[in-house]
Amino acid sequence: MPATPRRTRSDALQNRERLLEVAAQVFAEQGLDTAPAAIAKQAGVGVGTLYRHFPTREVLIDAAYRRQLTQVCGKVNDLLAQHPAAEATRMWMEHFIHYATAKSGMSEALNAVIASGIDPYSDSRALLTDAVATLLAAGARDGSLRTDVAPDNVLLLMGGIAYSVRHGTEEQARPLVDLFMDALTKDSATS
Repeated sequence: MPATPRRTRSDALQNRERLLEVAAQVFAEQGLDTAPAAIAKQAGVGVGTLYRHFPTREVLIDAAYRRQLTQVCGKVNDLLAQHPAAEATRMWMEHFIHYATAKSGMSEALNAVIASGIDPYSDSRALLTDAVATLLAAGARDGSLRTDVAPDNVLLLMGGIAYSVRHGTEEQARPLVDLFMDALTKDSATS
């Protein structure tokens, strides 16, 4: 009789999530030279716990990046449940800018992951495209967003906005997001 796989304990899942949260923050702020022991200590777990979940620094960085991306894309449904599509889209764009500027601090760490043979970006485009497509579809249903805009084009423009403010502040992105939203709203398509 085959063994039933054991479920991960809730405290182990909490430790893993805490490690990923701290790792993303530390790598973005302090770079690649951060000792894994410092991450474990800041997360309130032992080094053994860190290595049990993430056997190498590259696996930890990859998992932290993927967690951030999943969180950003996961906000779409929550925002749409609470706000009209155009407003949810604007709010999601602000979340995306925050994510992208934080990710730029992790660029050295992500480059090390790529050099190790892991592709942290393998799912990025699909997750982001799905998130934007969901927002655009909701805007088409409620009539607030244009229907002639492709999700890939939205991502390209959002990436451009994020790139333009990566060494500045997120506040500098606000007028660019406003301009982009003006272009995306249904009213601007007819004016």
